[in-house]
Amino acid sequence: MLYAFDTMADWEYGPLAGALGHLRETGMAVDLIVAGDSTAEVSTFGGLRLHPEYTLGELDPAHIDMLVLPGGSTWHRRHDAILGLGADRLAHGQPVAAICGATLGLARRGLLDARRHTSNSADFLAESGYRGGGLYEEARVVVDGPLITAPGTSALEFTREILVAAGLMNAEAAHAWHQMYATGDPSWGGRLMAALRG
Repeated sequence: MLYAFDTMADWEYGPLAGALGHLRETGMAVDLIVAGDSTAEVSTFGGLRLHPEYTLGELDPAHIDMLVLPGGSTWHRRHDAILGLGADRLAHGQPVAAICGATLGLARRGLLDARRHTSNSADFLAESGYRGGGLYEEARVVVDGPLITAPGTSALEFTREILVAAGLMNAEAAHAWHQMYATGDPSWGGRLMAALRG
């Protein structure tokens, strides 16, 4: 499930949406559910206008395989409902992926106090007053159990780890997918298809 809200950062979820589209083309049954605090139109950072399909209250948490929280400019003060869902999922070992500003929301909620994580910078998270600074890592992406975190410059790495954690690709296929876009080398496309055929 992708959480949609005003100012959401287009480039951070774009690679995931594209990857899921390609998987559907291979015949895999995979859906990208878009939900928000309401179904009212939201405007992304890039100016796209989106209508969430569902409100958070309409979704059965048991049917969410992965919670994806993109960045945006409002995580320092809002989003209590989705952060509550994220807290519940992490408490039950269910995957949550947060990138850029969304990591600040997790920090505000105390969800990074005892988990390894990354973000845009250590200083960026420090403004939340959280107690997890000692577990901060300078990395493109950090996976700690069910939690995936990344800075806003690491959408490809973020997506790679989501694909694996959600069981949509094995590590070999996800690596090939990442390399195809990170390097521009078309030979990785063939390796990706071979890994998907497995």
